[in-house]
Amino acid sequence: MYQTGVTIKDALDRITSNEYVLPAIQREFVWDQDQICALFDSIMQGYPFGEFLFWRIAPENSAQYRYYGFVLDYHERDNPHCPDLGQLPNQQMIAVLDGQQRLTAFNIGLRGSMAVRPYRAWRSSPYPRRVLALDLLKIPDLDEEGNRYNFQFVDIGRIGREGDHLWFKVADIMTMQSGPDMFDWLLDKDLDSSQQSLAFRTLDRLYRVVHTEPTITYYEESNQDIEHVLNIFARRNRGGTPLSYSDLLLSIAVSQWTNLDARKEVHELFDEMNKVRDGLSFSKNFILKAGLMLSDISSVGFRVENFTRDNMAVLEKNWLQIRTALLNTAELVGVGFKFDSRIIRADSSLLPIAYYIYQRYPNGMPSGFTTRDSYSGERKAIWGWLTRCILKDTGIWSYSVDALLTVLRDVIRNAPGDQFPAEEIRQAMAQRGKSLEFSQEDVENLADMRISDRRIFPLLALLSPFIDTRINYFHIDHVFPIARFAPTRLRAACVGDELHEAFADRANCIANLQLLDGDVNLEKRAKLPKEWMHEHFANDQGCQHYRDLYLLGEVPLEMTGFMKFYETRRERLQQHIAELVNSV
Repeated sequence: MYQTGVTIKDALDRITSNEYVLPAIQREFVWDQDQICALFDSIMQGYPFGEFLFWRIAPENSAQYRYYGFVLDYHERDNPHCPDLGQLPNQQMIAVLDGQQRLTAFNIGLRGSMAVRPYRAWRSSPYPRRVLALDLLKIPDLDEEGNRYNFQFVDIGRIGREGDHLWFKVADIMTMQSGPDMFDWLLDKDLDSSQQSLAFRTLDRLYRVVHTEPTITYYEESNQDIEHVLNIFARRNRGGTPLSYSDLLLSIAVSQWTNLDARKEVHELFDEMNKVRDGLSFSKNFILKAGLMLSDISSVGFRVENFTRDNMAVLEKNWLQIRTALLNTAELVGVGFKFDSRIIRADSSLLPIAYYIYQRYPNGMPSGFTTRDSYSGERKAIWGWLTRCILKDTGIWSYSVDALLTVLRDVIRNAPGDQFPAEEIRQAMAQRGKSLEFSQEDVENLADMRISDRRIFPLLALLSPFIDTRINYFHIDHVFPIARFAPTRLRAACVGDELHEAFADRANCIANLQLLDGDVNLEKRAKLPKEWMHEHFANDQGCQHYRDLYLLGEVPLEMTGFMKFYETRRERLQQHIAELVNSV
């Protein structure tokens, strides 16, 4: 419900007594000195500065969460974080859901200080401590930025008269009484009557906005359902830097871990996984969901009830093993399979692989897993299943994912043998309407795939098992070079203008593509395929072997034969794709 406003002084008193606290879902204080000064100028001018959102937590529920206090003496290097208040059982309190930055700005300006690194100074350099001050001799006229009052963070030694300025330490207004106390402070400042009048009016205005005017208006939520509160918080924060639901859940995890810093661990793992290979783009959502799945927490759903203290204790206990399994997964997929996040549109498809690695290799994948022949069976089973998931591309991982992952986890954990249970996983997926079987229509669509399709590399890799993409430098090559499809070159090759559009349309389709060793492709360049084959291979047997490997069939000598070549190769590829995708 909406509440009548309270004064800034009342709010700061409640912060001091820990009646106002910050829940773990809040982020750190991020405002700079200029923003704080602008806020104080706004309240002096009587401008509204936003409604606050508070959550009243009942005493019987207060022990369920962890709380933080408000920054007071901010030090950019040594003290930038909100103080941890730990658990506060059996206390009624107000958790600030929206308004942290503004309340912290008041707390620093009226009770504390700021120490930030000077411009271009080394991180190890001294950080001068400064307090918020108000120039009482500044005539309140609008400047170019719309400010009327001169607030600055200054060294404590500058408080008092300084040339044409009279710096008043803003925090002193908290203990000052209206009237006589103000005159007493101004008495020895060597002011003429007009300066004294100006300074008093400014000082009195500051007193009133801090002590008497109920400027802090707020909406108070009393619903004790944390899921409800998180939804309110997420919606409220969409106006600024958006918070994902995983950000909120991560904050809850932060408050539950006792030995490790959950935020630091997740962020560092996030960075490491994405550095495994260019193009990988794992999310914090993926890491948190992996934590739920690998820890065998009953459901992998992103719901608050899964982030209980007991569940987070299990996650923290298993974290190092989970961390290793996720890095191994990134290495296998990124380095071993050469897949990136453009190819793997749904990273949820990697969670069964991560869970398998976690169960099969609790101390991490053995050295050489991505390259040694002794692990080729496991690699092939994982690669084949993941490739089918990518090629199917029918929204398998876009709905009811949590229930599917929970089932697949059970399948993997209970599967016999020491191989990735691809067949058992496929059966479980089919039973839930997420079949990896390819219909005739699916196969035809694959046979018409274009080079711009994100699935083109895994499909070409499936068609070219003789190329070891783990160690080979390879290119996606046009059998008939793309440069030959320019209209001028087609005319020069005696291809009629009426065929140019059809030629260009098929040039980038899979029937004119192949996966080729990079060095060989550089040698091939823009040569027609038959010309290049005769130069590259020593005899007809070599040419024939190359044509058989790539299902090329008869290769014409000139561009005029391209359309026939294209159609016959497309038929061969379609038949072969049908065999491969339903048997991998």
